[in-house]
Amino acid sequence: MDEELRKLDRLAWWMDAAFKVPGTKWRVGLDGLIGLIPGIGDLIAGGASAWIVAHAVRLGLPWHVVIRMAGNVALESLVGTIPVIGDLFDMGYKANQRNVAIMREAIEAGAIGTPRSFPTSARRGAAVVAVGLLVLAAIVVGLVALGLALVIGALGLFA
Repeated sequence: MDEELRKLDRLAWWMDAAFKVPGTKWRVGLDGLIGLIPGIGDLIAGGASAWIVAHAVRLGLPWHVVIRMAGNVALESLVGTIPVIGDLFDMGYKANQRNVAIMREAIEAGAIGTPRSFPTSARRGAAVVAVGLLVLAAIVVGLVALGLALVIGALGLFA
């Protein structure tokens, strides 16, 4: 379990804090950098975030913990779709590091259930997470499309 948390910590660090912004105390990760790619960047970064949430399901953490973690990913993904402001939010919110901390806290509090394996007993849980992530992806794509439509419409008004 400690080894798995260490690996998830490392993934969260890469996604949220791997690079120092020169001349500041700020750190950004691949999540913030990938998020700069309009539309698809947030979906790619969301995949790594989903991996951490999926591990919470596999470890048998209670659903209220998993839902809290998924909420962090959803918030970061939704706000991340807003040009510039969303990218800054992504770089500051650090949902992956928050989620690993939530997992560690739940495990230390003894809230862990029976560990599940992805291929067998966790199929239902994994299916719930997968459906949730598909819904999240649909929302993100919809917001990106709406944002693009608004920008195109605004540019058309000023032409």
